[in-house]
Amino acid sequence: MSFDLPKRVEIFEEGPREGFQIESAQIPTSEKVRFINALSQTGVKHIQCVSFVNPKRVPGMTDAEEVARLITKVEGVSFTGIWLNYQGLERAAKSSINLCGELQMYASQTFGIKNSNRDDQQMIAEQRRYLEFYGDNNIPLDSAILMTAFGCNYEGAIPIERVLAQIASILALAEEYGLQVPRLRLADTVGLAVPTTIIEVVSAVREKWPDLRLGLHLHDTRGSGLANCFAGLSLGIDSFDTACGGLGGCPFAGHRGAAGNVCTEDLVFMCHEMGIDTGIDLEKMIECARMAEQIVGHPLPSKLVRAAYDLPPKFGH
Repeated sequence: MSFDLPKRVEIFEEGPREGFQIESAQIPTSEKVRFINALSQTGVKHIQCVSFVNPKRVPGMTDAEEVARLITKVEGVSFTGIWLNYQGLERAAKSSINLCGELQMYASQTFGIKNSNRDDQQMIAEQRRYLEFYGDNNIPLDSAILMTAFGCNYEGAIPIERVLAQIASILALAEEYGLQVPRLRLADTVGLAVPTTIIEVVSAVREKWPDLRLGLHLHDTRGSGLANCFAGLSLGIDSFDTACGGLGGCPFAGHRGAAGNVCTEDLVFMCHEMGIDTGIDLEKMIECARMAEQIVGHPLPSKLVRAAYDLPPKFGH
């Protein structure tokens, strides 16, 4: 059996933002910065560091501006953040992160209301404000994300027609402002996807927009994260959001124990053994995962941190 595997994948590291936003204990700013600085030495080119969100709802991100200011910037590495509303975007623009324009929509309207207090029409209006801000401030549009694209803990399975309609809205918004979406990220926000779901949704999107570059944002809540990554890889997907150590989870997923993104080091190991380049130093990433466990003070889901990394020489390269 042959697969359309990419020769190289681009890893977007989200551990600092995914992880530190959900920890019950307040993580010291200096520890967040130490972790981000260590990640910047692994070869990863994109690190999502902070969320510019309401600190009353997400106390772990109270120090977002301070973290952004204290990071040691490394040439060739993009240090980014996210926001869920226009106020957050304004905060991000005033901070010292690398501001990358993004459009955001939800396949599940219920989840969108829970997560951002906006229904579909309000989300579209908010995205227009983003696009106007990007234009006024010469901020390039970097990507778009469709959250809950593979299912929702409130609405259950999301019909393919709904997913396609929301993507069409995103692309139409960008076109309205004379822009194209360089990369569309399909997010399994609450970890409901299985490989067949990935194949079904990605194939449907590809059929309608064959030239649109797709990325996957996969959570490992129910243990199918790496299998879902392989399903994406087998379809040629070359862009993945991951979290070192498996840090994180969504504060608004509606249940306890919501896992973070697929573990960076676990995916990197799998890719390298399949002959797919990531540009990441695996041993350094494993050390970062161990650091993350020490910082949060509890075990993380990483498989490579659990396993003694004493494999024969042909492995891990």
